[in-house]
Amino acid sequence: MRRIEISWMITAVLACALSASAGDKKDKAKSSGQAVDSGSFGVFVKGQRVVTETFSVEQQNGISDIKAQLKEAGSAGAVQKSELRITSGGELLRYDWSQDSGGSLSVLPNNDFLIEKITASADGKTAEQPFLMPSTSVILDNNNFVQREVLIWRYLAADCKTEGGALKCQQGPVEFGVLVPQDRTSVRVRVELVGKDKVSIRGSERELLRVNLTGENFEWALWVDAQDQFKLMRVAIPDDNTEVVRD
Repeated sequence: MRRIEISWMITAVLACALSASAGDKKDKAKSSGQAVDSGSFGVFVKGQRVVTETFSVEQQNGISDIKAQLKEAGSAGAVQKSELRITSGGELLRYDWSQDSGGSLSVLPNNDFLIEKITASADGKTAEQPFLMPSTSVILDNNNFVQREVLIWRYLAADCKTEGGALKCQQGPVEFGVLVPQDRTSVRVRVELVGKDKVSIRGSERELLRVNLTGENFEWALWVDAQDQFKLMRVAIPDDNTEVVRD
């Protein structure tokens, strides 16, 4: 991965744990872990909130820990929980997902494979499914939007630079190999920077960067804030009448 020289892009690289820097060493000395991002996303279908995703992204000793909890509207506790751990080289260490009904799964690298271990219920047997995929493959599980944020950081760090004060990315979309653990399937997705957009966030107009995320059967628009470490602010999924907004 080539070195990217501008300060805000280094911040994005640190956030998704894809490279190291002298500034990172200073942060580690001050505390055992660096908080990169945290908050919540509201998931709205036809204008009604149906799910809230509460998340955190932390970095410690070159490892990023991405945690999320999904709670249905009106529910007292978390319905689903997940934790994704990746190294400073963007390699998967472990992914865990569980739901309150008892089902769970884990994904671990094993040589040239990713091994998914699935348990259908709390007292059920564990089944294994191998995927011939490198450990640098992206995890994008269902209804997990902080993982989409991490994907955008990875794309910006690897395929973009500044020219004349403007952010420039390679022409055309960039493909990533992706594992969707809950669906037990691997797919290819494409990420492409579109440019600046004026977007309404909770009634206030903001200038954000739009990034398109597309696959064989879907097309999403995502907006990130270039003034705040490229944090994900909004997602539009027109085919499902769904909108995701940072609270």
